Formats: sequence, structure tokens, C-alpha cells
Amino acid sequence: MKKIVALLLAGTMAISLAACGSSSSSGEAAPAAEETEEAVEETEEAAEETEEAAEAEGPLADGVLTVGTNATFPPFEYLGDDGTPDGFDMALIKAIGEKIGVEVEIQDMEFSTLVQSIGTKIDIAIAGMTVTPERQETVDFSEPYYDAVQYVLLPVDSEIRTYEDLEGKKIAVQLGTTGNFIAEEIEGAELATYDKATDACNDLVNGRADCMIIDKNPAEVFQGKFSDKLVAVDGAQFSFEVENYAIAMPKGDTELAEKINGALQELKEDGTFDQLVEDYITNYSAE
Repeated sequence: MKKIVALLLAGTMAISLAACGSSSSSGEAAPAAEETEEAVEETEEAAEETEEAAEAEGPLADGVLTVGTNATFPPFEYLGDDGTPDGFDMALIKAIGEKIGVEVEIQDMEFSTLVQSIGTKIDIAIAGMTVTPERQETVDFSEPYYDAVQYVLLPVDSEIRTYEDLEGKKIAVQLGTTGNFIAEEIEGAELATYDKATDACNDLVNGRADCMIIDKNPAEVFQGKFSDKLVAVDGAQFSFEVENYAIAMPKGDTELAEKINGALQELKEDGTFDQLVEDYITNYSAE
């Protein structure tokens, strides 16, 4: 932008000088006009080249990586004591940003809007997001960074034990999550959908749902918070398959994908990734 302004100023000065020169001699007016036109053309060409170069650099051109998340999914994302998003995913993406050499700006959004916001409101999204064929139609994903499985949260006195037992039950889920997709396939199930996982859990605790399907780690966090009311059951008991979390990125942006995957690999190799797992997942405890 500074280069464009400078070139435009240069073009303006050229026009001014040409105007002054034309008043002194009619014989010099024509050459001065031609020089002015050339200066303007050069200015316009330089401006176009600068804009094209900025576009070619993609979402990192301004030195800021705008990241979308949904801070209701502990221990991967939650609101810290200062009210800003914190958690494993936040620490990981900030470490990736440092490797790439950009500032990371976090935007807390509804989970169901993250994928559609990539490329417009945000550059990428990290939110304990599972790689699915449906999402891959809209966005690309980084290399997986965490393996996860769905759990079923149940009231301590629940008689639900198998996948078949879930049929016909009222199931609390967070909108747009894998738990949401699984529940949709359960015969006769009534879905209670929420923008926030914490709201879904609260309704389960208060008897407004029969169970909740959610990823293992947040399920264990919620169980710890309501240990006298809830039990978290491994999804393997319900034949749920292992999933992969990854970072969602704009479709077709191979340059950005290479940078993020490269940084992720470096963090795994230098021990930073394992340390973040220990700090934010292994040692996490709900207050």
C-alpha cells in the first residue's frame, strides 16, 4: 500500500511539472504531455503489480492469521480467566503462527458457522474439528494432529448400554459436530441441538435429555465437573470409530497448507507438541 501511494504521488508530481513546463513554450508541450502519460501508465502498472503480489501471498499477506474457534469444548478450547479463548488448540495454533512468522488473531464463533466462514471472516479454523468427507467438499484439512473417539455421557442411573439402546432416546448434541452427525443416524432418536456443548451438558444434568454424544476429552471434563450425576462411556462400547482432528483451511490453498503442515511437523519433532498435550490435555482439570 505504501508503494502504491508513493508511485501515485510521483505520478501527480509528473503531471504538475508537465503543466508548468507547457506554459513556458508551446514547442515543449507535446513532449511533456507524452512523458506525463508514460508516468501515469507506469504508476498504474506498478500499482497492479503490487496488488497482484499481495493477492498471491494469500491470507498471510498482512502478517496476521485470523483463526476461528468455538471456546466451549474443553480441554481443546474454552474461555480463560481473562475471558479470551484458551486451551490446547489455541496454544497449538499460536505455536504454529510463531513458526510461520505471523500474528495469530482468535475469533470465538458458533461451531456450526466455522467451515462456511473460512475465506471470508476467518483464514482457518481449529476447534477439535473432525475430518469428514462432507467438510472436505468445502475446505481442505491439515495433517491430523489428534486422534479422538466419541463418548456417550449418561446419567449415573441410566440403563443405556449399547448402540441399540440409543434408539428412540432424546440425545443432546452440539450443532455441526460429529456427535450431531452420529445421532442423526440413530433410528428414532430425538435430537436436542445446541450451539454450545456446555449448554447441552447442562440440559443433560437437569434431566432434559437421555444422553449426550461428544468427544472423549470434553466428555471426561464434563464427567469430572458433575461426577455425582454423569458417567462417560467409551464410544467403542457403541461401535463408534476413531476420528482425526485437523485444522480446516481454504480449499486449494496449497501454499498455506504446506506452511501449516511444516510448522506442525516441526512442533512434533522439537517436543513442543507433546508438552502442549501434557499441559493442556493430560493435566487439565475442570474447576
